[in-house]
This record gives sequence, C-alpha cells and structure tokens, in this order.
Amino acid sequence: MESVDTTASAPQDNDLTGLKVMVVDDSKTIRRTADSLLAKAGCTVETAVDGFESLAKIAEFHPDVIIIDILMPRLDGYQTCALIKHNKRFRDTPVILLSSKDSIFDKARGRIVGSEEYLTKPFTSDELLGAIRKLLAEGASGRAH
Repeated sequence: MESVDTTASAPQDNDLTGLKVMVVDDSKTIRRTADSLLAKAGCTVETAVDGFESLAKIAEFHPDVIIIDILMPRLDGYQTCALIKHNKRFRDTPVILLSSKDSIFDKARGRIVGSEEYLTKPFTSDELLGAIRKLLAEGASGRAH
C-alpha cells in the first residue's frame, strides 16, 4: 500500500490560494492525500485516475500545475506528460512527475518528456508544496526577463 508522510507539514500559510492543480494517479490513497494537502494550502484540485482521464479534464479545468504518477495503466505518466507538452495550449503548464522509483534514469526520462519536477513517493507535505512553490517562483522569474 502506498503512503504519504503528512507528519512534517508546513505552516498553513495559504500562499497557494486559488492555484488550480490536477493530480493524476491510479492510487486512490495518493489522490485523496494530495487533494487534502493541496486543499489545505488553498488550491483548487481536480483529480484523474489515469492519463486518458486527465487529458479529457485538462481542457475544461485549465490547471496551473499538473502532478502525474509515472506508473499507471493504459497511458503512463511519461506518455501523458509528453502529450501535454506537445499541445500548444498546455505546453507551458508545469508538470511534476511522481514515482516510487528514484533512479537517475527515471528522472532523466522525466526531463526528456518535458517535466519540470520529479517527486519520489512517499512524499511529505513540505516536498509537494515546496515543488509547487519552486515552479511558481521559476515561472514568475521567467516571465520577468
């Protein structure tokens, strides 16, 4: 059973209020936990059980950040990320890949398909929110140049 460590949680300083985050994972536990952590931080969350469902929901939800598990049936996280990054409308949407694997090869493959971040499961609240804050800071500095 997959678990997420929620013991080291950040102060609830809702600096992510209004941020739209899509969580794509075939594990109900991960979807529920991420939804709870993100909602506490002020995010609006949409979930999907696999890559196909996420692609159907993205156009309607217009997420600011997409979190995708790598190991999923039908359409895996790498394939889903690549499809998102090849879409003109959503190619600039940051993608965080989730995996229970922590090898350099998995992380490199994530970069090749266009993901901006890679988190290893189980992740803490601080790791998840920190990755999102980092992407937002990079996006803001990228737009400032």
